[in-house]
Amino acid sequence: MDAVVSERPAAGHDAAAGFDAFVAARGDALWRSAWLLTCDHQLAEDLVQTALAKSWRAWTRVGPEGFEPYVRRVLFTTYAAWWRRKWRGERPTGELPEQAGGQPDSDTRRDLVAALATLPRGQRAVVVLRYFEDLTEAETADVLGVTVGTVKSQTSRALAALRTSPRLREENDDD
Repeated sequence: MDAVVSERPAAGHDAAAGFDAFVAARGDALWRSAWLLTCDHQLAEDLVQTALAKSWRAWTRVGPEGFEPYVRRVLFTTYAAWWRRKWRGERPTGELPEQAGGQPDSDTRRDLVAALATLPRGQRAVVVLRYFEDLTEAETADVLGVTVGTVKSQTSRALAALRTSPRLREENDDD
């Protein structure tokens, strides 16, 4: 997140301090959403970094109260735009020697993330916003720039796919 802070446009000290405080307070929550979307630690960091960099100029216009929904919308639209492009960015060729912090360690979380990774990007975005970010259908539609009907249909399709996911079904069969 330091690159965002160092590339600030000319703004007052209060705006910079407010933005820094926002990043410190909400950066982890933004990263979790990005990680659920990308299923990759480094891509999630890149996505949050890009969203914050795009959003910085709007800090004084939007204000601290409305800034998180603004950044979340930028995050999700940036995610969607990344997957419209053919090039998917860099891909590591091997495992890193150390595990990065913040990744889930339970089998259930890994299975859930693996199941989420099989969903198309629109369905995955809707599931993350509705069930992990706890947004309403209307709020989700607003963030994604789609209709409430689209949110409902994407949610229905995503949940149907998750119900039939072998990784999640195994978990339910143990009960």
